[in-house]
Amino acid sequence: MVRKRPTTGADATLFASTMRDAQPLAARMRPRVLDEFAGQGHLLAPGKPLREAIERGVPGSMIFWGPPGTGKTTLAHLAASTSQRVFVPFSAVTEGVPRIREIVAAARARLEAGGAQTIMFIDEIHRLNKAQQDSLLPPSEDGTITLIGATTENPSFEINGALLSRSRVFVLQPLDPGDIEGLMRRALADEERGLGRQRLDVEEDALRAIAVEADGDARRALTVLEAASAHVGESGRITVEVAREAMQKRFAHYDKTGEEHFNLLSAYHKSLRGSDPQGALYWMARMLDGGEDPMTLFRRAIAMAAEDIGLADPNALLMAVAARDAFHMLGPPEGYLPLAEMTIYLATAPKSNSTVVALSAALAAARGTPAAPVPLHIRNAPTGLMKELGYGRGYQYAHDSPDGYLPQEYLPDELRGTTLYQPGTVGYEKKVAERIAWWEQRKGGGGGAGEGAAGQQAAGRPERSEGSPEASE
Repeated sequence: MVRKRPTTGADATLFASTMRDAQPLAARMRPRVLDEFAGQGHLLAPGKPLREAIERGVPGSMIFWGPPGTGKTTLAHLAASTSQRVFVPFSAVTEGVPRIREIVAAARARLEAGGAQTIMFIDEIHRLNKAQQDSLLPPSEDGTITLIGATTENPSFEINGALLSRSRVFVLQPLDPGDIEGLMRRALADEERGLGRQRLDVEEDALRAIAVEADGDARRALTVLEAASAHVGESGRITVEVAREAMQKRFAHYDKTGEEHFNLLSAYHKSLRGSDPQGALYWMARMLDGGEDPMTLFRRAIAMAAEDIGLADPNALLMAVAARDAFHMLGPPEGYLPLAEMTIYLATAPKSNSTVVALSAALAAARGTPAAPVPLHIRNAPTGLMKELGYGRGYQYAHDSPDGYLPQEYLPDELRGTTLYQPGTVGYEKKVAERIAWWEQRKGGGGGAGEGAAGQQAAGRPERSEGSPEASE
């Protein structure tokens, strides 16, 4: 029979060292105190509420919202260790309500026994469904647990209002390249947890390249640095070429269904509206490179052509629709050419929102006068009875005039004289404005409905919709 050798202090130290070395560099270099934390000065500078709450050991329930690699999990660990509370992680991806009940029961038992309070940390908290979120309300409200959640998605969209009202939301920003460089230098110098024992020689430009291309993600930067160190070996030299090889492809930060999708789409639309072809092309390319469906861009562009250009350049809407059809015919990548051409055209076209204003005014007028009758002279008169009742009487057929215009009233009496559409002052709308001014001048000179020779001619001319109640004049 083989007898087990008792575990000694040296064995325990060796085991802990082996476990630590097996961890990725980013995990090994996780800050142990607030002063080691990089970035987020807007939250952790002296005197800031979050720093004071952590240092006093009274963190309270909170949600950390920010992109990957900005320190959300680290802050939760620091809040637990500083307040001497038990840290219990929960996966919103693989665990459910039964596990929540287990954690809450253990936390309650610990409190009743006079033990430490519990911090329940939920990573990816936005993945919890409504039932799971609701199950967290009672224990977080009565103090059984302190809830700390981490999310990359906008909490106002993904977390129910009751849970949000019981938590403070702190927004973490991507780290500056300078902060990331500082983290990497610390890792290169740290012999206990970092890469200090390897005695690496790292070019300044290589560090700078990693820091910039990490896009504010500290975990990504440390992962690349660790891969580069493994490639060159002990006492090796990490050059820019080695760093880029370790980085491989730089993927876009883009989520086709999350907040970033709407942020980039908004940036695209606002660049078009703001007449900036450079910005519009950039955000278009960012979305395409992130895997966005080009139809999303075309839909937004078609709406923008009507909303922000309108009659200042009527060809804008035609261009947007034609570009969409051309993409359907060509497919990617050739179809990206009409998309780019459309983007440049819309961005450089004259702008007017007079159509939007007119539509809003027309809807308001319609809702304000829902029972206003159609004036008799522009009603449809397909039957003899309707004609006897005066339907269509006095209507003036515009083409009876050589210039295609005869002044008469088309609005109901309640809205007589109302202006719903006011043309803009640029592009094609200048011509529209001139035409409307000429019509108004003609109208001011007389010739109302049923008056003048044209009205007499119209009275003797048969109705165009004779015998067809559905036909329009």
